[in-house]
Amino acid sequence: MMTESIESLQKLAEQFGKLPGVGRKSAMRMAFALLQLDELDVAEFASAMLDAKQKIHECPICGNLTDEETCYVCCDETRDRGVICVVEDVKAVMSIEKVREFRGVYHVLHGVISPINGITPDKIRLKELITRVGEDGVSEVIVATNPTPDGEVTAMYISKYLKPLGVKVTRLAYGIPVGSDLEYADEVTLGRAIEGRRDINS
Repeated sequence: MMTESIESLQKLAEQFGKLPGVGRKSAMRMAFALLQLDELDVAEFASAMLDAKQKIHECPICGNLTDEETCYVCCDETRDRGVICVVEDVKAVMSIEKVREFRGVYHVLHGVISPINGITPDKIRLKELITRVGEDGVSEVIVATNPTPDGEVTAMYISKYLKPLGVKVTRLAYGIPVGSDLEYADEVTLGRAIEGRRDINS
């Protein structure tokens, strides 16, 4: 194949191929698309990637991503800090925020408990959650992990450790198919799930 003899093009496609969900053909299409841009646009593209990588970090309070000292949710004084919504990742925060129903704050675990994959409770941000609940006068924790086996195990683990602290622990009332991700749920379904959340029986 002719493109295989162009080393710089191959290297560019290999970099795109490192992104999740991008196969060889898609990576090559992205590489060709980049070549169609003028040099200034390519420079801005590269600069934006470096800028994002250097500036974006985890919020020290909730684990959300931010390029400020703390994320926009934790900075918002109108938020109800007595209610924490626990999610697996930042994409779930973005999905719930689109609904505009939830006015509490978040806690991003950056994963779920998954013994089969070697992910134990100490490898996600559970200790930080328990510390927050103990210090911040939290009245309710909404567990919004995905409705997968690992998500359910994580929800039960959280309930087991938080309920003895006198905190109400609820689970989203999913109108979402089991095994799916919050990221792909529509806004109406997510809104109803937040409104109809239920207690977790530990």
